Amino acid sequence: MTIVDRPSSVQSLLGGSIELPVHACGHGPAVDASPWTGEPGTAGHVAVVGAGKMGLPLAAQFADHGWHVIAVDVQQAVVDSINAGRSHVEEEPGLAELVRKAHTGGRLRATTDGAEAAREADVVVLIVPVMLDDAQQPDYRYMDAAVESIAPGVHRGSLVIFETTLPVGDTRERFTPRLEAVSGLTADSDFFVAFSPERLYSGAALRNLATYPKLVGGIGPASTKIAATFYDAVLDTEVVAMSNAEAAEFSKLADTTYRDVNIALANEFARYAERVGVDIHEVIAAANSQPYSHIHQPGLGVGGHCIPVYPHFLLSRAPELELVELSRRTNDAQIGVAIRAIQQELGGLEGVPILVLGLTYRHGVKELAYSRALPLIERLSHQGAVVSAYDPLLAADETARCCATPYEWGSAGPFRAIVTQTADPLFATLDLALFPDLELVFDGRDSLRGLSLPERVAYRGIGVPARPRTVAEPAAPTRPRAPARTA
Repeated sequence: MTIVDRPSSVQSLLGGSIELPVHACGHGPAVDASPWTGEPGTAGHVAVVGAGKMGLPLAAQFADHGWHVIAVDVQQAVVDSINAGRSHVEEEPGLAELVRKAHTGGRLRATTDGAEAAREADVVVLIVPVMLDDAQQPDYRYMDAAVESIAPGVHRGSLVIFETTLPVGDTRERFTPRLEAVSGLTADSDFFVAFSPERLYSGAALRNLATYPKLVGGIGPASTKIAATFYDAVLDTEVVAMSNAEAAEFSKLADTTYRDVNIALANEFARYAERVGVDIHEVIAAANSQPYSHIHQPGLGVGGHCIPVYPHFLLSRAPELELVELSRRTNDAQIGVAIRAIQQELGGLEGVPILVLGLTYRHGVKELAYSRALPLIERLSHQGAVVSAYDPLLAADETARCCATPYEWGSAGPFRAIVTQTADPLFATLDLALFPDLELVFDGRDSLRGLSLPERVAYRGIGVPARPRTVAEPAAPTRPRAPARTA
């Protein structure tokens, strides 16, 4: 494979999304080495701490390239599943087969003992959540616990890599001193520490591992070199050895924050488009036909583990980044924009039955992290609406625990408004005849344009001209006839 200090090419988006090619595996069979020192064609032992939606694909990928992998997780059910050769992560093409193959081949097992796994491993990769606390500051509870769990097992020659997205400086300033203190060793000399951001998309993780360049930066030159060598041995794509850990940390924050700012711009454009009566999607498509423009799509806001979270990692260290902060507020405010439009159409929300379609943060991914459905339903309920909800990925009890009364797909209902929060293709098959009282479809993800609406039902979206409903005029009252005179 290839290790470079700059990506060999930066793809032009040509005004739209691009599909990067999948790199074929160029590795030959690896020779087991203990300890592993980075010799070409050799494989050692790696512990992957955090065997969740991103960690398990990494573990399976490493095992598929000849490494002995120990998956570490605090959930016994996850450990038991992996030790039975099963993937507990659904909706990830190819992962179940890869886990089964690795387990059968004796190259993948799991444990809850982080210290023992680190003691046995040549490389430790940490990929556990760092989210936000109530003050919108990084919440380190899981990562701190993970670092504490492996620290007693760090030994001379260990390579520790952080793949979880972190604020700039955390690898060097927060976590390396803890590893040194417990192990009694000196980083970048006795053992090595690096940061390499995961760049995976739920539902395409294994494909992403074979397409996107792998960025890595160490706390010193020795750490960068050995970490880049490790990834060159287990991945089939280009490895970019960056100048230091801070540059690698910043690269992930820049990537995700760019998307948040871009979506905020699209949402502002959408508000103006509604005011002047044009379709923002037509405008964006036209603008993006010029190769230097790549305006994203507007919507009800941004959900998931990444884009709503990582801009706050930047702001926690650099509150002067005004555009970043404004973009976060702009995207979060889209729920209010939608509710005002619904109120305008219905004349108020008190006692109004409303159906919300789509509860996960993105269709096809069973994950509620920062889903915009949650504040949407909370705000609707606060305004007096009676909210039901449906998501094809969630069972009725999961919907009830989450936020709203479960709706059974295909059943009739008294709803006066339907709001889409994800763009699941199933929603385009909705039979509106089931809802005789329906007055409004609010299309929060621009996915129901092709739905044929009765004249009595209005259509509203984000940045599109409203299609008002037709309300039949009441018949004029007739005057009673005067009784006929009799002679």
